[in-house]
Amino acid sequence: MGDPILRQVSKPVTENELQTKEFKKLIRDMFDTMRHAEGVGLAAPQIGILKQIVVVGSEENERYPGTPDVPERVILNPVITPLTKDTSGFWEGCLSVPGMRGYVERPNKIRMQWMDEKGNQFDETIDGYKAVVYQHECDHLSGILYVDRLKDTKLFGFNDTLDSGRNVLD
Repeated sequence: MGDPILRQVSKPVTENELQTKEFKKLIRDMFDTMRHAEGVGLAAPQIGILKQIVVVGSEENERYPGTPDVPERVILNPVITPLTKDTSGFWEGCLSVPGMRGYVERPNKIRMQWMDEKGNQFDETIDGYKAVVYQHECDHLSGILYVDRLKDTKLFGFNDTLDSGRNVLD
């Protein structure tokens, strides 16, 4: 499904790369692309670059009404560790799988370690909607799409069908 690059594993970003003009431009371009597409996050493989780079951020997103704001953040070389076996489900979509959504269950609470675009190291416990967004975007860095995490393909469909109020099981 989608471009074959989406199935490949991304390489870590080195601290030397952080200072380059190309890297800084890439981060700006990723934020611009995400905003233009009304996305909540974007991973570098989605734009053809196999580097461990994710940008996130949204306020009152039309694609996901009623969800909390996600502060803008650059996430490099993330490591995610689930902190609970408890999961929550959410109807996820993806800029790389346009026009479709699927019901995905993910751990409720995670620990995420990463570096930002300035080289600062972070280690944070994250839960709720933000944890869903981070896990979804970071999956791209391992060649995983949200459709790979569907437990029931009957809970996957076109946005128009899902938004019509028709039962997806019909």
